[in-house]
Amino acid sequence: MTVSEEKAALRRQAASLPKAEAAALLERFVSLPQVEGARTVLLFDGVGAEPDTRPLLRTLLEKGKRVVYPVCLPGRQLELRQVRAESDLIPGKYGIPAPGADCSVVPAAETDAALIPHVLCDREGYRLGHGGGYYDRFLAGFNGFSVCVCPAERLVEHLPRDGFDHPVDLVLTDG
Repeated sequence: MTVSEEKAALRRQAASLPKAEAAALLERFVSLPQVEGARTVLLFDGVGAEPDTRPLLRTLLEKGKRVVYPVCLPGRQLELRQVRAESDLIPGKYGIPAPGADCSVVPAAETDAALIPHVLCDREGYRLGHGGGYYDRFLAGFNGFSVCVCPAERLVEHLPRDGFDHPVDLVLTDG
């Protein structure tokens, strides 16, 4: 079985997992020294089985952080745009809420910490995403601190990977 086939099989298996309940992990994310000291934080809007990150947006804005969200571009690239309120998020590519065109572009180099979505994570920081490669491309050039919040039921010992996959710096888990 190829790495791509293994990943596809794992995505199918993970589809039966319940929606990730990660409120306590998201609170731990906010209290990480790298996030507390960050000026700009990248979030994603949790869809499907991903955790609800909207409360995190409100918390970070209240703390005076500049919050950015990704916009999917051609070539499977991500552009980061500043979000000042929940109302800035509109339906984007794949139906994922994303900042509108009226939100300012922020260079990735100005982003200090990033919360990265996943389907599954392993103990070495590798993640299985939805298969588009957007976040692996982003992580390849990202110099900030990257984190996945991963409830125990989504943490596996080892994920299949190839040279295209890039790990996050920290997997926060309750397991």
